[in-house]
Amino acid sequence: MKQTNYHLFDFMDFDPTLQRDESLWKAYAPTKIVERDGDIIITIPYQKQRHQEDMEPDTDTPQQTYDLIIRAYEPNIIRLFTTMTDDEMTDHDEMLQMAPAVKRQPLRLHGSVCCDIVAANDKKVATINLEAPRLDHWSDLLPAPQPAPFITFYPDGDTSKPVALSDDHFSPPRYDALPLGFCSVSCCATATTTERATISFRCDANEHFVGTGERFRKMDLSGQTFQLKNQDGQGVNNRRCYKNIPFYLSSRMYGVFYHTSDYCKLSLADHSARSVQFMCDRATLDVFLIGGQTPEEILRGYRMLTGFPAMPPLWSFGIWMSRMTYFSADEVEDICHRLREEHYPCDVIHLDTGWFRTDWLCEWKFNPERFPAPKAFISRLKEQGFKVSLWQLPYIAQGAEQLEEAKQNKYISQPTREEDTSTGGASNFSALDYAGTIDFTYPKATDWYKYTLLKPLLDMGVKCIKTDFGENIHMDHQYHASTPERLNNIYALLYQKAAYEVTREVTGDGIIWARAGWAGCQRYPLHWGGDSESSWAGMAGSLKGGLHLGLSGFAFWSHDVPGFHSTPDFMNSPLDEQVYVRWTQFGVFTSHMRYHGTCKREPWHYPEIAPIVKRWWKLRYRLLPYIVEQSELACQSGLPLVQALLFHHPHDRQVWHIDDEYYFGNELLVCPVMNADNRRDIYLPEGPWVNFLTGERLEGGRWYYQVEVPLDQMPVFVRPDAVIKMYPHDVDSTDDMDLSQSTDITITHNFKGITL
Repeated sequence: MKQTNYHLFDFMDFDPTLQRDESLWKAYAPTKIVERDGDIIITIPYQKQRHQEDMEPDTDTPQQTYDLIIRAYEPNIIRLFTTMTDDEMTDHDEMLQMAPAVKRQPLRLHGSVCCDIVAANDKKVATINLEAPRLDHWSDLLPAPQPAPFITFYPDGDTSKPVALSDDHFSPPRYDALPLGFCSVSCCATATTTERATISFRCDANEHFVGTGERFRKMDLSGQTFQLKNQDGQGVNNRRCYKNIPFYLSSRMYGVFYHTSDYCKLSLADHSARSVQFMCDRATLDVFLIGGQTPEEILRGYRMLTGFPAMPPLWSFGIWMSRMTYFSADEVEDICHRLREEHYPCDVIHLDTGWFRTDWLCEWKFNPERFPAPKAFISRLKEQGFKVSLWQLPYIAQGAEQLEEAKQNKYISQPTREEDTSTGGASNFSALDYAGTIDFTYPKATDWYKYTLLKPLLDMGVKCIKTDFGENIHMDHQYHASTPERLNNIYALLYQKAAYEVTREVTGDGIIWARAGWAGCQRYPLHWGGDSESSWAGMAGSLKGGLHLGLSGFAFWSHDVPGFHSTPDFMNSPLDEQVYVRWTQFGVFTSHMRYHGTCKREPWHYPEIAPIVKRWWKLRYRLLPYIVEQSELACQSGLPLVQALLFHHPHDRQVWHIDDEYYFGNELLVCPVMNADNRRDIYLPEGPWVNFLTGERLEGGRWYYQVEVPLDQMPVFVRPDAVIKMYPHDVDSTDDMDLSQSTDITITHNFKGITL
């Protein structure tokens, strides 16, 4: 058992044996505050601490001084920047894509002992308290507390919800959080380097936190610490995470975006219940505090910094059919023929790992024997209303046709040792050795990927590239413009941007199908939840991840229906037909809907439930006008398609704990059934509600316990007088749709529910 329950070791990552020659530096009270070019510059001294468990200033070592820059932007954004590594503040990089509406607000100082920082519009942005702490002295048993910077921020000018730096300690020697601090490490007898920095904010005892990426956890993340380090999630029911996003939203109606791609750690009232703590592996802190009165307003502010999602094409909202994997053109065409013959509506056929010469050996070329005329094959599918999506990954395998070209031109990462045989990009399912990761820090490699590997496929009619993997890279390799440690998290953004841009350029449709993620990836839809277990637990974990991802800036999200892998035999256990139906119902009410997994996914293989599945597929297509309408709204706001209840009811404390219900768009309240008992508890927020399928009317502001739900039904609620756009008749694909024919379903007192 290695956890110590002490801040120095468990959060700041000091060696518990204190054998490593490293030092902690604590921020003291400011020594100088000036206004410069509209920013406020605060000079902060840092005092080295003695190399021991309890904190004690090492007064034999001179203090080091660093500036904290405070900058304000419209609307409701405060930026804090400090660096111990000579990094420069920038308003634009791969993550940071500020919208034109984000404008700097010049700041000025007012007062001396309690300095107010005021924006040009007279909004109070922050207060710096320079007063000596009040004392009523009676004992010298313990040393006096070390000085600290007492700075309080008001991101939206609302002084009733301050965000203050936290100088959190039990007694002066026993600290649980630092307002600001950094670590230095001895390189040799005469030199040291800085390598970690921390910042902490106070939190309330009843404060809740959400976001941080596709987090497969309960809705309220309070009391947890997360490593923001992308890795293969290997399921949706553990701590591992494909999509870490350095952003959280607080129930006190503020958000924080930590602008970095470095490995970092975020403790949400965990190491101390009084503090939110952040630590970055690089000794630079670039922190955006985002204010607002609603979660949507705060998420809109985050997107104004990192980019708004693009609108996917209409056909992408239809049903995608896939499995791991189809192996020939004949197999695919047989499936597509049956989908049309039996009128299962479907728009996309996805070819996973089996379209290459060798399964998993990604060479971006069709197998000439099993797919002998790929352009004609894709054209035939197009005539039937099917778009083709192709799997690939960003690693070049040993034995791949492109390996020598990639090595010679340094399009892939280069081993640091001649004998290196690392498989940093290896899959869970293939024994292939991947020789290197495509180096998207190198423009020539990016162009090679876009125009040599992907463009020929897109030219022949492929409509979407599945940008699988990307959460892991070769860590013991060299890259052109980054260390692997700094590249790992942001790699997904560079990778997905390249695939998205060339797809939009060639096909006109901006879309990918991606698994990994970091801040900014929401600009390039869409993302799916990875390798979920085909089980009730897998379904519940998927929804948790989707809700938190929607609270992290992403508008569009999907998942494998009815889960990716079987259990207990990963590849070979048959599906649970109840899970298939319930996951289908859930999928109808998410932004995108793809069937995929390790065994048969086509509904006719399950004849007892196939009629139920077909009815829900038809409902999906009837809902497409509503889905398009809500998607267009999401692309201009802070809303996702799958919305946690707290988006609409932030002052209802119940909803900060509910992760098995959600709004689909702004109007539909969805309650998936995620058990074999055909019943569930339902919470309806305050006000009247109408069951969308049955017309039953219920009163909100209460729980309904053990509600019975037949297998062919799922609880979906709307408000009286809501208007839902729907398509008036059944279609086989979106090619058959004319959205101008959409009709409005108004929830009047005569509404009796829709017919499945």
